[in-house]
Amino acid sequence: MKKILGLFSFALVLVCAVSAFAGDGSFQRVKSQGSLTIGLDDAFPPMGYRNDKGQLVGFDIDAAEEVGKRLGIKINWQPTAWDGVIHALNSKKFDCIWNGMTITDERRKEVAFTKPYKMDGQVAVVRFGEKNLKKLADLKGAKVGVQKGSSAVEAVKKLPAAPAEVREYEDNPKALLDLESKRLDTVIIDDATGRDFIAKRPGKFQIIPGNITKEPFGVAFRKEDVELRQAVQKTLDQMVKDGTMAKLSKKWFGEDITNPKKWK
Repeated sequence: MKKILGLFSFALVLVCAVSAFAGDGSFQRVKSQGSLTIGLDDAFPPMGYRNDKGQLVGFDIDAAEEVGKRLGIKINWQPTAWDGVIHALNSKKFDCIWNGMTITDERRKEVAFTKPYKMDGQVAVVRFGEKNLKKLADLKGAKVGVQKGSSAVEAVKKLPAAPAEVREYEDNPKALLDLESKRLDTVIIDDATGRDFIAKRPGKFQIIPGNITKEPFGVAFRKEDVELRQAVQKTLDQMVKDGTMAKLSKKWFGEDITNPKKWK
């Protein structure tokens, strides 16, 4: 009996070892179909959004397209409601999420991330010329807008004083419209996105000084798709090394914000 159990244990270890070396086949699957489908919120400038011609543009769009080019696969984009984007990924509606997704411990329970490729943070946007809201503590008792399912929802809890009301919106543009119409006092939003909206609509909004949070951005994959995530990570590492990520960063942000040395 001991001999039989010993042989069974050896066989089990051997099967596990072979399976580990065989890989999960996720990258080969994408290579075979010739395309990588990416889920995103297509109203999230400057990471990914539609220009005046309806074309998808942005920092994440350019970075992902370059990764696809280097891997020899086409990139397909699948716009998705942000509050259900992780469920959609795990339901295999697409292969990954690449759209300024903040890496959090809560999200790590459901997906696997690449290393951070950008550091961001949440800020409070108010109407231009606002005199009563000059610092984050002034938001006590305010009406706050956030995008549903975004990290802004958690950022509100880190404000120095509690707001009176928090309203959740399908996307940031709708929240900012309510801010402009004085139905909100502030919108909590990603720093880069907030600054992009301000630059495109001068004289409408401004940011209260100081970040509420610091947030690393990563590309999210299904946990079982290890080989696919590693292939994308390896390509991103090459793009950092050869200066491509820095070049794209300067194009969209005016400076290189992909260098980890500048994140401290």
